[in-house]
Amino acid sequence: MANLLDQLAAMTVVVADTGDIDAIKQFTPRDATTNPSLILAAAQIPTYQELIDRSLQESRALLGASATAEAVVAETLDEICVTFGKEILKIVPGRVSTEVDARLSFDTEATMAKARKLIGLYHDAGIGRDRVLIKIASTWEGICAAEQLEREGIHCNLTLLFGFAQAVACAEAGVTLISPFVGRILDWYKKSTGRDHYPGPEDPGVVSVSQIFNYFKTYGYKTEVMGASFRNIDEIIELAGCDLLTISPVLLDQLRSTEGELERKLNAFDPAPTEAQFQLDEVHFRQMMAADTMATEKLDEGIRGFCKAIETLEVQLAQRLAEI
Repeated sequence: MANLLDQLAAMTVVVADTGDIDAIKQFTPRDATTNPSLILAAAQIPTYQELIDRSLQESRALLGASATAEAVVAETLDEICVTFGKEILKIVPGRVSTEVDARLSFDTEATMAKARKLIGLYHDAGIGRDRVLIKIASTWEGICAAEQLEREGIHCNLTLLFGFAQAVACAEAGVTLISPFVGRILDWYKKSTGRDHYPGPEDPGVVSVSQIFNYFKTYGYKTEVMGASFRNIDEIIELAGCDLLTISPVLLDQLRSTEGELERKLNAFDPAPTEAQFQLDEVHFRQMMAADTMATEKLDEGIRGFCKAIETLEVQLAQRLAEI
């Protein structure tokens, strides 16, 4: 009998959720995603110091000898994300997701400017827009930025998505892909209720992604759904058939090591019954978010966490710059 990973890959696009290039090589994902925390983790691996140094040197050369260390580090943040992205694209046949600085999450214009710069860096490296997704936090400002970027042919992956309002707003904006965070939703409910275990079908993150998937497919939205942030393989099993699932190397290995029959749980051609279709403007979006304590708290926590990872990476880059 085939292992669970092979069966999953036959019904869902499997994406590697890591910045560790060597880990990606161990599996056969179509796409890969990164975020500030994953880049920070990868930057600690000695194997990748050459990539870090290269990004610092290229940034310093680009800005000139008179550039301050702060300016070089700021430029390197963009360079390093694209450098890792380029290396990943040598391995995966599909797309890589590269994230906009989370500190811009509430600034539409700055988010668009950063997205255009990242796409420009990929373009300069000979990589087309069809192979890159720009990751943007699912704030109202981020969704508005993504809507305009999509019109420009820049494809977006809306991340830090926890609530139904965020998902519907993204679909209405015509974004390419959303990444609802399954495991972080589960974390919130376990802490909130004191319940330490949820069976797969009852997992609040699984329920949320299933609701989003069925709504999108029922009403013909083109936005792809990519479940993310998994805590265990039971969550993944319950979302078999989702458009995409981005999975950490640890859980990919568990799936590959586990045999058994994998049942399709989500079907784009036969979605489960869902609620009536509705549209969102900014007022209704903010009202729905205000009423969704979990989504509001986890969005804020996620942005703060990514900001902290970026700031930590900046400190490390400054230290490394002084040494080379």
